[in-house]
Amino acid sequence: MPQAKVYVTLKKGVLDPQGKAVLNSLLSLGFEPVQDVRVGKFIELKFSPMSKGEAAIMVEDMCRKLLANMVIEDFRFEVTE
Repeated sequence: MPQAKVYVTLKKGVLDPQGKAVLNSLLSLGFEPVQDVRVGKFIELKFSPMSKGEAAIMVEDMCRKLLANMVIEDFRFEVTE
């Protein structure tokens, strides 16, 4: 049965206030080498029996319709058996 891992991240140039908050916290904890933080989403999907190709088409559609905001986010995914 196919499984998919979906990674959703903000597009370059889009402000990331959550990332800035994490960065400030890391710096205050003494992790000075960290220069920037971007926060995204990680989604795991498990499918009923189907081909990897069918699952990939479905994941692409899911991302474009629901999982990613196409105006401010990019996505990538990988489908495995």
